[in-house]
Amino acid sequence: MWGEGEARDDCAGAKSRAALEWMDGALSRYKLAMPLHLIKLCVGADSIGDLEAWIASRMAEKKKRGEPAEHVHTTRMTPKRAAELLDGGSLYWVIKGQVAAREKLLDIRPFTDAEGISRTDLALSGAVIPVMPRPCRPFQGWRYLAAKDAPDDIGRNDGAVAEMPEVMRRELRDLGLL
Repeated sequence: MWGEGEARDDCAGAKSRAALEWMDGALSRYKLAMPLHLIKLCVGADSIGDLEAWIASRMAEKKKRGEPAEHVHTTRMTPKRAAELLDGGSLYWVIKGQVAAREKLLDIRPFTDAEGISRTDLALSGAVIPVMPRPCRPFQGWRYLAAKDAPDDIGRNDGAVAEMPEVMRRELRDLGLL
C-alpha cells in the first residue's frame, strides 16, 4: 500500500480533485448569482395590509394625475451596488420591529430635486409578498441585505402559516414558535 506521507496520484484522486474544483467553481457561480437586497423601515404602517393600502392609494393618485402607475419609493442615498440589486433583488420592509414583507426591485433612478439635493427613486413592483417574520432593530435609511440573510417568502406550501393573521404570526415569532 501507500507509505506514510507518500502522495497518492491515481485516477481516483485526480477525479476527486477535479470534482472538488468543479464544485468550487459551481459554488462561486452560485454565490455570484445570488441577488442582493435592501431592507428599510416601513414607518407609519402597522401591518402588511397598511403597506398594501398605502401603495394602492399612491398608485390611484398617480393615475388621477395621468402619471405612470408604478410604485416608487424615494430615498436620499443612492445604492452603489445597483447592478447586484437589479439582478433579482427586493426591498424588504420592516413593520413594527419585524421584517414582514418584500417588494421586487425593478429600477434604481438617481436624480436631483428642485432644491439641488441628490435623491434616488426605487421603482418597485407594487406586489407585496409576505415573508417569514424576523425581528429587526430600528435603523436609519436603508441597508444592504444579503440573499443568505433574507427571510423566506410565506407561500402556499407553508399551509397554516400562510393563512394565519399577520398579528398572530408576529406574536408566534416573538415567542420563538415560528
